[in-house]
Amino acid sequence: MLVIMKPAATTKEISQVIARLTGDGYETQLSEHDGRTLIGVVGHDMPEPTRENYAMLAGVDQVMDVSVPYKRASREFHPTDTVVPLGGQLVGSGRIAVIAGPCSVESRDQIIETAHAVKEAGAIALRGGAFKPRTSPYSFQGFGEQALQWLAEAREQTGLPVVTEIMDPGLVPLVAQYADVFQIGARNMQNFTLLHAVGESQHPILLKRGMSSTIKELLMAAEYVLSHGNTRIMLCERGIRTFETFTRNTFDINAVPVLKHLTHLPVIADPSHAVGKREYVAAVARAGIAAGADGLLVEVHPCPEEAVSDGRQSLTPEQFAQLIEETRAIAAAVGRSA
Repeated sequence: MLVIMKPAATTKEISQVIARLTGDGYETQLSEHDGRTLIGVVGHDMPEPTRENYAMLAGVDQVMDVSVPYKRASREFHPTDTVVPLGGQLVGSGRIAVIAGPCSVESRDQIIETAHAVKEAGAIALRGGAFKPRTSPYSFQGFGEQALQWLAEAREQTGLPVVTEIMDPGLVPLVAQYADVFQIGARNMQNFTLLHAVGESQHPILLKRGMSSTIKELLMAAEYVLSHGNTRIMLCERGIRTFETFTRNTFDINAVPVLKHLTHLPVIADPSHAVGKREYVAAVARAGIAAGADGLLVEVHPCPEEAVSDGRQSLTPEQFAQLIEETRAIAAAVGRSA
């Protein structure tokens, strides 16, 4: 439910409405839109007579339903865009944010070299996997805490905040010591225990869409995190599984404008996982920005042919620098900056 206050509502009237809602067992969230205070209400269903009573309170203009199940993630509930601070930039503020780095942290030298390269090209954050969920149990699983330490050292040298994947609720305290952003991977999008844990942590989250998940399911996953009051969430479209096999996945370009319409949360496009082949990454990245994405997540490796995972979709530092230049041109064409 949404309580819309009158433009002239006083601070006292707003406080009285919130106090009444809280006393009745509801959670509230404040936002501003077109000069009005909006009070989002979450809790048990409110009977119609009670709703009418709220509509008669001093300063209240109207009371309306939020028609979708992902209440806190909905733009109805929170009409203004949420911005997430990252690397001295506000993701979702109109300027394109680029997060880049290797699929896996393979060595100290590899991650530090990559960090310097992506920063020089224009990235605002460094990505790298310390714990790797792999289809095969015999594939490289990551160096764990040692990799987190290398990522932290790369941050010290470059100033780039660290984005890394977390797979287990029990790892939240450990990873939080090193990482600036928790990445929830496609395979864990509906790991609800993990979503509760990262929500409670209040750490920034990069939430990837599951490979066979609907947009509604992605938003409901975000709702788990938001239910703990953690609003620092970036949604990530990374391609979905379809009948097409020439590319690794199929980038759902529709998802970008749809998400921008349905939710106030920033949207990041991941062209690397979407196509799985480096020769197509730049084109899909440009398309994502043109469609309205707030940023990009790009895999970059100093020697992709030697990568232990996802080398086929990783750009070289030189290719990444070229991608950044192309991104800036597209962003300018659609009224944004990069």
